[in-house]
Amino acid sequence: MLLHIIFAGRVQGVGFRKFVKKKADEFGVKGFVRNLPDGTVEVLAEGDEETLKSFFGAIENGPPLAEVNGIRYEFIEKDGGFDEFKIEY
Repeated sequence: MLLHIIFAGRVQGVGFRKFVKKKADEFGVKGFVRNLPDGTVEVLAEGDEETLKSFFGAIENGPPLAEVNGIRYEFIEKDGGFDEFKIEY
């Protein structure tokens, strides 16, 4: 299963990607996190539904310096074929 999330607010330049990567490693999810040109941060995570829900709960507020003021997310019933979680630049 995949979880696709877009975070809006003050989410770039505050360690958001590193924070998400650390949590992904803790939860054992695969996928990626990256900054988008419009100032948002995109996360695509792969794992089982319960793990993804827990992962989402752990990252939804972001790191201490972030100010998340909007989140769009969806669960997708397919595999992404990821073998690790990485920060894309």
